[in-house]
Amino acid sequence: MEPTRTKSRRGFAAMSPEKRSAIARMGGLAVPAAKRSFSTDRSLAAKAGRKGGQSVPSESRSYARDRQLASDAGRRGGSRGKEA
Repeated sequence: MEPTRTKSRRGFAAMSPEKRSAIARMGGLAVPAAKRSFSTDRSLAAKAGRKGGQSVPSESRSYARDRQLASDAGRRGGSRGKEA
């Protein structure tokens, strides 16, 4: 019988939350704002979102089947930036 082993923390799991946050911030800054197409062209972002939504069959879309779930998610998402 083998002794039980604990998993060692490696990579991001071993880093402090501050260090992970710093690395994530660098990724966000890697592309200048002028080059981020969705930040400059809202219609392009809307088109991409629509295309992604259409790629899932309507019977598989949970929000299409449950309008209350969609409404609740929209309400939470809309207020997310205002919470502190």
